[in-house]
Amino acid sequence: MAVPPDLPDAQPSLAGYPVAPPPLPGRVTFEQRWADLTFLHWPVRPEGVEALYPPGTRPDVFADGMTYVSLIPFVLAGTRVGTALPLPYFGRFAETNVRLYSIDDADRHGVLFRSLETSRLAAVPAIRMGLGVPYTWSKMRVTRRGDHLTYDSVRRWPRRGLRSRVTVAVGEVVDPTPLEVWLTARWGAHTRKAGRTWWVPNEHDPWPMRAAEVVELSDELLGASGVRPAGARLRALFSEGVRARFGRPRPLEGSAFTGRSSRRR
Repeated sequence: MAVPPDLPDAQPSLAGYPVAPPPLPGRVTFEQRWADLTFLHWPVRPEGVEALYPPGTRPDVFADGMTYVSLIPFVLAGTRVGTALPLPYFGRFAETNVRLYSIDDADRHGVLFRSLETSRLAAVPAIRMGLGVPYTWSKMRVTRRGDHLTYDSVRRWPRRGLRSRVTVAVGEVVDPTPLEVWLTARWGAHTRKAGRTWWVPNEHDPWPMRAAEVVELSDELLGASGVRPAGARLRALFSEGVRARFGRPRPLEGSAFTGRSSRRR
């Protein structure tokens, strides 16, 4: 895929970083539309979260020496098996994830989910067992009034009662900074399943970004994740969304152990 002209990877902080996705290995296993996303990011000291990463992975660190944690509420607007067969039950519904940023010894830059709220109960055991992603079942709603969006979530299982409420006012189109590109151009997730660490690859077009003013932020999910921010929140961003395609999960070589990768940048 072509890299937009306003996101040159020649910038020092993005030198060598894959701002466009590498081709998926093999066929597309499923496809989703991610819509109406709000991105909220906080800096985190890498040494404060490295124990949370599965074997073969470690915190991905930006040029500023920090890694990051994100709270991202959004709408999953459709899922297809491969690129053709729609799944009616997995139509349009809300999700919210708390995620860290990961890298493995093959230099694949991904995300590591601490939690992923969904209002579709059937997705919870299927994705927990099938992909090792920590899905949770929540009562959720996304409402829009003019340029204001509100995301509401109340956890049903596990740790019943955890709440999150985010309201943003969507603003003008903006160009993402190098750090914001680094945080949002992620081409896979690291998970832990059946005693091994796995890489789940994905690809999508560049995010169309708008400014977002946080009107209300009342959230318990970040605190429950075990991650403590080490600085002020970055500016909020909003995106109308992209269509994402996923490849077949692959185990990391040498990840079936209890120790940790000792490689560091």
